[in-house]
Amino acid sequence: MENVKNDKYDSIRLENQICFPLYACAKEVIRQYRKPLERLGLTYTQYVVMMVLWEFGGMTEGELGRRVYLDSGTLAPLLKRMEKQGYIKRVRPEANERKLFIELTAAGNALKDQATAVPCEMKDCLKLEHNELMQLKKLLDKAIIQMEV
Repeated sequence: MENVKNDKYDSIRLENQICFPLYACAKEVIRQYRKPLERLGLTYTQYVVMMVLWEFGGMTEGELGRRVYLDSGTLAPLLKRMEKQGYIKRVRPEANERKLFIELTAAGNALKDQATAVPCEMKDCLKLEHNELMQLKKLLDKAIIQMEV
């Protein structure tokens, strides 16, 4: 049977989806991060969490989850593993035991210096010109903001 364009199934053709190249590119970029992050003992998601904590300091689990776009069901086990690794402490303040406060340990803070090498190793991961990378980031940031509910 001949492949007819503009038929009722165009909307579900993989080649017509924006989500698929976003998914495939994100998956590949994260895979490329694996090697430099292994030296730090971090997964990509743990690295993202650490970057937020290095930049902003301690915060509640809820605030951290909002900043990295992770729900509590995903974030809680990740934080438990990071605590076992010795990078963070999870603290329940006496004033409000329902809140869980996340803070870096000395080991977590010390990892920051080693982490500065990661962006240098990853700079050529996407074979795009600098202006193209900045344009892509700007468009993705805009899309994320517009999707927030």
